[in-house]
Amino acid sequence: MLFKYIKKVSKKVIGLTLVIYLIFSIFLVSRAENYEWTVINNSDAIETNSQAEGENVDKTIKDELNLDCESAILIEQNSGQVLYEKNAHEQLRPASVTKLMSILLIFEALESGQITIEDQVPCSQNAASMGGSQIWLDTKETLTVNEMLKAICIVSANDCVVAMAEYISGSEEAFVTKMNERAKQLGMNDTCFKNCHGIDEDGHVTSSYDIALMSRELLLNHPGVTNYTTVYMDSLRNGTSQLVNTNKLIRNYNGATGLKTGSTSLALYNLSASATRDNLSLIAVVMKAPTSDLRFKNARTLLDYGFKNYSYKQLANKGDVIADVNVSKGIEKSVKAVLQSNAGVLVKKGKEGEVVQNIQIDKNIQAPVKANQKIGTVIYSIDNNTVSTVNIIAEKDIEKETFAQITKLVYQKWFSLCRK
Repeated sequence: MLFKYIKKVSKKVIGLTLVIYLIFSIFLVSRAENYEWTVINNSDAIETNSQAEGENVDKTIKDELNLDCESAILIEQNSGQVLYEKNAHEQLRPASVTKLMSILLIFEALESGQITIEDQVPCSQNAASMGGSQIWLDTKETLTVNEMLKAICIVSANDCVVAMAEYISGSEEAFVTKMNERAKQLGMNDTCFKNCHGIDEDGHVTSSYDIALMSRELLLNHPGVTNYTTVYMDSLRNGTSQLVNTNKLIRNYNGATGLKTGSTSLALYNLSASATRDNLSLIAVVMKAPTSDLRFKNARTLLDYGFKNYSYKQLANKGDVIADVNVSKGIEKSVKAVLQSNAGVLVKKGKEGEVVQNIQIDKNIQAPVKANQKIGTVIYSIDNNTVSTVNIIAEKDIEKETFAQITKLVYQKWFSLCRK
């Protein structure tokens, strides 16, 4: 009887020893594990002009478009890729296109909770004294932020944008400081703002390239702006103040989404025009056109060129699982690798070729791993030229394994054996 008991206990001790050996073997081996792969697939074709930022567009394209303005640029909204440019970094007076930065800061104040869309905004004597485009604000009245945005986006109201600047920052001067700080953050190196409205002032300059940058930021991260910029006619003050959009493309260009006009006697005629068709979103900027009609004609020419020659192909979606990736030293041995954002590329129509997808996962992923931590990259290229990159991130946290956790596992295995 004693012999049988000793034999039974011995078996369990041997079993426990094996469990401990296996656990520590796995623990040690896991420290040397690497994970790496490269996948190359053929997919929809892509062809682009392949210009670096600031590089000149082929002369034949410039001659073909024959724009009548001092400066212009066409970009694809999602990627920011430049499809056409003419003197894109020349510093010029922006006129009321300036208000795009003011609108951006208003939307960012809304998003941060600093203001709400129903806040009542007062009008100072300074705001009421603005000339140019206006709705003749009175110092005795208030309008909501929503109403102010209508007036700024639709009829380019100088009085309203100054009132908003003062409401958000306490003074127009403080608001303009924020405008310049935000411009630097966006890489708008050709820009210096002197006011929030765009009335001519020495040193108040920007470029078509920089206007494209802030237009893209506004449309990508605050798409609600199109609720205002796509309105052709509206009213305020119980219908007594009529608003008609200064951007005529809203009424007569298919897919137009905005964005902002501007003109003065010195700046001449400027426009940031945006439009979307069949998933392709474009931004065309025209500066210093000699007449109002020519700025709209130039913008149409640019947008038509983009829609005629390009399409945008969605290849994958944010959150798509790329793989289960091994994690060394973790309490879990793998984590799902997912796309951080949508993956898409600009495709040249009529020139279908090969898109090469290169998935690169970090060689040695060790715990601890944090959710949203970058662990790889998907690179889309054609003819060895990168056209798009998307980060691969960890789907969730993976904690680092500890001796205490291993000991706990050993005891769990021991009690499991003893019950058999």
